[in-house]
Amino acid sequence: MTDYLADVRKYDSGADEAIVKKIVSHLGIALRNRDSSLVSCSDPDELARVREKWCGKKLGITGDAADKAVEAVCKAMSDDRTKSRVTFYYLTAKELGKLGALA
Repeated sequence: MTDYLADVRKYDSGADEAIVKKIVSHLGIALRNRDSSLVSCSDPDELARVREKWCGKKLGITGDAADKAVEAVCKAMSDDRTKSRVTFYYLTAKELGKLGALA
């Protein structure tokens, strides 16, 4: 858990540990596999999945807003070759102003 929190805090120094915990819990078994624990910004299918499952189903945001948030997070994390799914989801929720919905 502390590894996830430390990674999120590289991008948001004030990251809320409870929210990171909820994202980790939400992702569950997906975090056990290296491939599914990472997000690839160069894979359109992957980004579509993030928009549909995380932005749409979990956060209730679709369309342009979801697209722009995912794009902004890809840009913010562009220097990181291994983009943690937990960090990506946290930053996407923050970008959409939905961190409070996860608390």
